[in-house]
Amino acid sequence: SDPTKDLPLPKINESWIDALEQSIDRLHQDLPVLKTFILPGGNERIALAHVCRTVSRRAERRVVAFSNNGSVDPLIVRYLNRLSDYFFSLARFLAFKDGIDEVKWNPK
Repeated sequence: SDPTKDLPLPKINESWIDALEQSIDRLHQDLPVLKTFILPGGNERIALAHVCRTVSRRAERRVVAFSNNGSVDPLIVRYLNRLSDYFFSLARFLAFKDGIDEVKWNPK
């Protein structure tokens, strides 16, 4: 039996989204402007940030799909969207701080 199954989930509020947006802005302060797509990579911590981005983006897509069949608080979708953007920004920030060049996507 799962002892956490009856625990109430926290209600996402606007301040959580604001906090993520402020964190994203801080991460972007020293970063070069992104002019092309980049590929995930770098070192282990950069790769882990990209994995977190991918997982949060997948969760966002699933919540959006679920919202088509039921009622979902729109703040959940907004929060997951900002969370995935945070992890993308974190990956870029870590690459910048570690002196690792981002791998630019080259459409052939």
